[in-house]
Amino acid sequence: MNLSQQEWTEKLESTDNAIILDVRTADEVASGKVKGAINHDIFNPQGFMDAVASLDKNASYFVYCRSGNRSGQACAILRSQGIENAFNLVGGMMEWEGELV
Repeated sequence: MNLSQQEWTEKLESTDNAIILDVRTADEVASGKVKGAINHDIFNPQGFMDAVASLDKNASYFVYCRSGNRSGQACAILRSQGIENAFNLVGGMMEWEGELV
């Protein structure tokens, strides 16, 4: 599901068992990430699929990338692997107005 930053952050704050997933490259993550995010680079297909296989299928995943494109693809992959609650941040970090660490 595609969500605006406001929708994404509001849903994140109100969801139990929420996990923030950053699907950018290590170089992109080095420039800052959303607090609490775990990184699984979607450009590393085998590593990404291995990571997805180990994820809790009952959790809710709040996914972002640089622009919202890769994270949209990641959400589709998560759903194809039985994870129903995957939320894509439209606009990604390019439009992010929140805090970064």
